[in-house]
Amino acid sequence: MSTTIKPPVSQTRSFTTVFLIEMWERFGYYGMQALIIYYMVQRLGFDDDRANLTWSAAAALIYVAPAIGGWVGDKILGTRRTMLLGATILAAGYALMAVPTESVWFLYSALGVIVVGNGLFKPNAGNLVRKIYEGDDSKIDSAFTIYYMAVNIGSTISMLLTPWIKDFVNQHWGRELGWHAAFAVCSFGLLLGLLNYSFMRLTMSHVGSPADDKPVQWGKLGAVLGLSALAVVAAAIILNYESVARAFVILAGIVVAAIFIYLIVIGKKNERPGLIAALVLTVQTVFFFVFYQQMSTSLNLFALRNVDWSFNVFGLHLWTWKPAQFQSFNPIWIMILSPILAWMYTSAGNKGKDLSIATKFALGFAAVAIGFFIYSAAPHFTTEPGKASSWIMVWGYGFSSLGELLVSGLGLAMIARYVPARMGGFMMGAYFVASGISQYLGGVVANYASVPKDITEPLQTMPIYTNLFFKLGVAGIVCTVIALAVLPLMRKLNMQHHEHNVATDTGVPTIGSEE
Repeated sequence: MSTTIKPPVSQTRSFTTVFLIEMWERFGYYGMQALIIYYMVQRLGFDDDRANLTWSAAAALIYVAPAIGGWVGDKILGTRRTMLLGATILAAGYALMAVPTESVWFLYSALGVIVVGNGLFKPNAGNLVRKIYEGDDSKIDSAFTIYYMAVNIGSTISMLLTPWIKDFVNQHWGRELGWHAAFAVCSFGLLLGLLNYSFMRLTMSHVGSPADDKPVQWGKLGAVLGLSALAVVAAAIILNYESVARAFVILAGIVVAAIFIYLIVIGKKNERPGLIAALVLTVQTVFFFVFYQQMSTSLNLFALRNVDWSFNVFGLHLWTWKPAQFQSFNPIWIMILSPILAWMYTSAGNKGKDLSIATKFALGFAAVAIGFFIYSAAPHFTTEPGKASSWIMVWGYGFSSLGELLVSGLGLAMIARYVPARMGGFMMGAYFVASGISQYLGGVVANYASVPKDITEPLQTMPIYTNLFFKLGVAGIVCTVIALAVLPLMRKLNMQHHEHNVATDTGVPTIGSEE
């Protein structure tokens, strides 16, 4: 009797499985994000400020939730199972948004389901990629670069598709159905991702946390589902009551500050320079996400009211976009700029001239500032009174996306570089919570460009937006100056951190180290 030995599953096939479900998950999320502000303002009749704060509070919760979901995957259900559970819950959340109702509580509950689903899916999908290439540092950077592309492929397609579906269905089947048809497509994308995973699941059978290798413990699964239901209710309450959302953000800020202080205090003396450096860069990241949140709030509404949606070159009309589609320039620019920056980093590193993360953060803020100055120049590049050329959005998004790559794109690398491995998971959670706080603050800032309902003329709304964009450009310059001012401190902290690592690697104790 002979036994057949199955060949080992290649890393590439395992990675492709996760890559594809991540792509479809991002398809659903960004397809929803492209329309959500418009849906609240145009379909549900929200004022600008209510729509901005509602979505920004939801975005904050969406960023905070992975700090808990990663722990559920590692310790309770298993990384694979938790990722699949999250994808299923996300599909249900988008399906709820596809129900044609004007109930505000129904919307808040659907967003709460999306918050829970994202919290369970996002950290565990990333952890699976790490586990696939565990112990192979030469491949993991490349894998995450390609993985990041999945985000941008999925988001680009959906941001172009869902606004078109919304208008097409509204035009042919009635104004109330287009929005919900678009949200249904987001749910369908998740279902396709889950179906694809089911066909390729054997490529992942050897990847996961220890809990994945054990039979499903139904009691624990029931507890997770029960707590998830309570989390949906809590999220709906936070979204409905502005005072509760504000209190949540303040509490989250206190928690993040306490985590950093606690880790710095309990850390060994030779670990503290790296932890302080991580704290400084995390604070800078919080400021960056305030700028970033404008894409789905103030910039989105600016595109609706004050941008000419047609693209012309030398007077020749090329095509016309939907206002919600302008957000897709962000992932498009990311895909264009990512390989260029990767080549520049590698080339500079080979010559021993690579810039520090702190310097890249400063350059990122400068790029963001230029982007907002471009938006603020809109009145000087109009095609008709109050309507800016669409090229303002193209180049503004170009510089904003460059800033994103230099700041947000390096945020997780910063945690990996400066934080001891034994604190990595804890600090990663704090980083996501800090990012979530800034999402809400971004909505607060966007409200400085809220347009009253009795103002409808483009010539009236244009200065409301461009004044905010100019002030954000100035704020970007201030952040750049601050980032440059702390460079000497960052160099000192980086040098101390590097000296500790060298001493540890060579087995030589660091002077003054504490055990």
